[in-house]
Amino acid sequence: MTYFSMEDQRLIFDGLPLDQIADRFGTPTYVYSAKALKEAFRAYDQAFAPVDHLICYAMKANSNLSILKLFAEQGAGFDIVSGGELRRALAVGAAPDKIVFSGVAKSVEEIKLALEVGVRCFNVESEAELERLDEIAGQLGKLAPISLRVNPDVDPKTHPYISTGLKDNKFGIAYADARRVYRKASGLQNLRIAGVDCHIGSQLTEIAPFEDALARLLNLHAELKEDGIQLHHLDLGGGVGIRYSDEEPPAVSAYAEAIMTQLRGMDLQLVLEPGRSLVGNAGLLLTRVEYIKPGEAKNFAIVDAGMNDLIRPALYEAWHDIVPVCSQPDTPARVYDVVGPVCESSDFLGKDRTLAIHQGDCLAVLSAGAYGQTMSSNYNTRPRAAEVLIEAGAARLIRSRESYEQLLENEKALLS
Repeated sequence: MTYFSMEDQRLIFDGLPLDQIADRFGTPTYVYSAKALKEAFRAYDQAFAPVDHLICYAMKANSNLSILKLFAEQGAGFDIVSGGELRRALAVGAAPDKIVFSGVAKSVEEIKLALEVGVRCFNVESEAELERLDEIAGQLGKLAPISLRVNPDVDPKTHPYISTGLKDNKFGIAYADARRVYRKASGLQNLRIAGVDCHIGSQLTEIAPFEDALARLLNLHAELKEDGIQLHHLDLGGGVGIRYSDEEPPAVSAYAEAIMTQLRGMDLQLVLEPGRSLVGNAGLLLTRVEYIKPGEAKNFAIVDAGMNDLIRPALYEAWHDIVPVCSQPDTPARVYDVVGPVCESSDFLGKDRTLAIHQGDCLAVLSAGAYGQTMSSNYNTRPRAAEVLIEAGAARLIRSRESYEQLLENEKALLS
């Protein structure tokens, strides 16, 4: 479903003109649609309604408190990868028993906090972590619920930087070792085996890799039954990919049907950790053209948003559609590289884009709701962008633009 329209040569997003939002809140600014967020969550929740399931939003995709609160109100759980994310989830009233704690380097302090608040499960990524969990749980007099993140060695057919389920990735426990490690876990007195987990990657556009990973997990489940080890849930990790340009990801309903077909007759709760597919196409980045710079080999549209605001193009060579917020029918279109102000040659938002624009025009960088603001930085001492949520026909500021005073306040000048 699209949330865009053109009215009087102005781009409308979820009912509001984007030029008005840019004028009111300035640029760069991330803008999200509450309607799009809710409908994306409902697509998963309804598609998997025939089976016992829990949708845990992978909050690394976008951890703004207002967005977390919106998902919590829809009944979502949360997939976290740090103590900071745990604190964010708790700050919006998330139920700890709906939080799964992933991540390869959980610290002692993070584990203690998670045990004290009572998270649903630790997705364990190594034997060393298993031993640390057992030790800390024993010290606190707690029983730590655990699930091994099994690396099924399945090729997700996605960008290598966001592939997480191959045997040369840092994530998870090798499939060949999983049965032995489960046996080890069953002998540790401060642990309770809750389930099995895997996550093969992000931005998957085919169902087959999910099916292959699930088949391996179900085979492991059968082996563990032979060992007297009972699993209570199966966590299949992230959801399907989204459309940035010409990708054709499967519908959530088709993905759900394929997964549920394999789960028939299994007494296991299904846990899913979608992130990108819940927020990616529910958000965009507004940026303004500072300069038009013609060149011998290239024309450049130099904008006020840079790689510190949206690093995906520089990091992954990711493609985001870029469109003018107000169309210019009498302006000739030219091919531009849309570049930012950061002092790096890799600072671009899009290359070879045909645009009819002038200096001062506002552009919308689409499909920027996931891994935009959460991966942003203060490189070149640039304040992070503002964030705005459109809900019930109104635009609300949900994160103020950082001030320069905030950027400097934690630093101590050397005394002469």
